[in-house]
Parts: sequence; C-alpha cells; structure tokens
Amino acid sequence: MTAINRRALLLGAALSPLIVSGRAAGQANWPNQVIRIVVPFAPGSFTDVSARLVAQELTEQLGQSVIVENRGGAGGNAGTLAVVRAAPDGYTLLLTDTSLSIAPGLYAANLPYDPIKDLAQISRIADSPSILLLRPGLGPKTLAELVALAKQKPGEITFGSGGQGSSAHLAMEFLLNVAGIKALHVPFRGVAAAIADVIAGRVDMAIASLASGVAHVKAGTLLGLGVSGNKRSELLPEVPTFAEAGQPRYNMSYWWGIAAPAGTPRPVVERLHREIVKACGQPRLREAFLKSAAIAVTSTPEEMTKFVTEEIGVWRNVIKSANVTVQ
Repeated sequence: MTAINRRALLLGAALSPLIVSGRAAGQANWPNQVIRIVVPFAPGSFTDVSARLVAQELTEQLGQSVIVENRGGAGGNAGTLAVVRAAPDGYTLLLTDTSLSIAPGLYAANLPYDPIKDLAQISRIADSPSILLLRPGLGPKTLAELVALAKQKPGEITFGSGGQGSSAHLAMEFLLNVAGIKALHVPFRGVAAAIADVIAGRVDMAIASLASGVAHVKAGTLLGLGVSGNKRSELLPEVPTFAEAGQPRYNMSYWWGIAAPAGTPRPVVERLHREIVKACGQPRLREAFLKSAAIAVTSTPEEMTKFVTEEIGVWRNVIKSANVTVQ
C-alpha cells in the first residue's frame, strides 16, 4: 500500500463518523425544508383533494410548508417514478391510491418500478366504497334485475370507465366475473366523463367511488344498485350493499395512502407516520373526507406494505381473468 493510499484510507476512516453523525443530525432536524407530496394525476380528483387536505394539516403540525405537486401521465406511473427516483430524505412523498396496486398486473414486465421494493409505505389515509351506477332508462331497478337482463343480452349492455386498465374498468370486470355476465367496455378520459355519458344515456352503467357517484344518485339522475362494504353507506342508506343485492363475493373499495422513496431513514418514516395519524384524526379533515364520501383511516407502515401486496395479488387475478391489456 502506497503512502497516498494509506492517507486516503485514514482520511476516510476519520470522516466516516462525521458523515454518519451528519446524517443523524439531518434526521433529527427533519423537517427543515419544504416537503412535496406528489399526486400522480391531474388536479380535481379525490386523490388530489386528499393530498391537499393532508398537506394542510401537516403544514400546521410540522411548522414547515407541505405542498402538493401534480405530475400526471402514464396512468399514474410518471409521478410515481419521479418519487421512486427522488432522494430518500423524507422531503418527497407520494399520494398513492388503488392504481398503485393495479399497475404491476397491468404493465407486468414493462413497469419501471416495484411498488413494494421501491417505495416505503407510510400509512393509509382514506377509504371509499365503490358504487354501481345505472342510467334510469335502461329498465332494471335492482342488481338482480340487471344481471338477468345482461344474461338475456350478453355483451349488449355498455359500461364506461376512466380508460383501459383504469380502476373503474377493472372494478367492473371484477363484478362481471363474479356475476357471470358480459358487457361492452367504453373507455373515456377519466371516470367523470364516463359518468356524464351514463347520465346522458349514451352509456348504460359505470362503477366509481362513492365520492364520484353520491351526488348523482341523490339527485335522481342515476340509480345506485350496490355499494361495497359490510354495511350501507350513511350517505345513501337506500342503496344496498353488494352482498345484500346478491353478489357477496364482490367487495371492491377505493383506497388512498402516503409513501416515500425506498431507503428513507426509519426515524423519518416513523415521524411521518405519527404526523399522518395525527392529521387523519383531526375533525376538520375527517369531516372534509366525509363530504367526499371517504373515511379517514390509518395503518402502520408494515400493515400498509402487507395491504398493498395483497391488493396487487387481487388485481393481478382480475386482470388475468378478464384478459385486460394496455399498449
């Protein structure tokens, strides 16, 4: 070993404790700069709204600005990948939703990230039931009547969704599978556009989050034939659960959570988890979620990782059985 190499080795050994100490100090001082929550979709959806509500609470709790950045594209993959590639320091977070667990089955080998390996799950923040929406003029008034009609006219009844492979598309494929019926898929650029065409009578039905459908059912412009969950929604108590409507095997709900890049220091993840749990316990956030037909819920990082893993398996099976592909 040369004298230069010995000096370099000694210098590295001397600096190593300082580097570790600096990292520890950085974690202890977290947060000392702006925190970004990346929403991998355009503004306007509950995914976006939930991020802004959480950001507001975290800003007050942490005494540091928490901002929301919308980075849509590629079905949510563009924004997700941006977070995966960000520095794992707790200053870039991802607002996750059901689409995160759909992506591995939908994009298979072409997905540029692994939701489990490349993200540190922090907590769930909200759940919302799904609801089956039907245009009143079609005829059926119950899910049983709809299933009977679909069996009489296989593939003739149409359903809208937010696009090929979207959560609304796969949610309907799931229902068609368990009910043993067929229907024609009509993809739109977003579930709001699909619902608008169901209201207009150009499409027969759609499945969406309760947040997207509750106002239309209350107004009488759409029929609600079933909601997911173990009990009826307080917002639409007249709409039966899918189990009550004769489809007990169907129980798809929408979910939202917060994640960070893999490798984010455990103390930062734990601090974020505590702060998110506190934020989701705030009455004004819970009330704001309820107005959007969502319920504030939380989980530990371990529980969230397990949940997302299980959801990936569920949607992989749905995608395979329905032979859904995207280009």
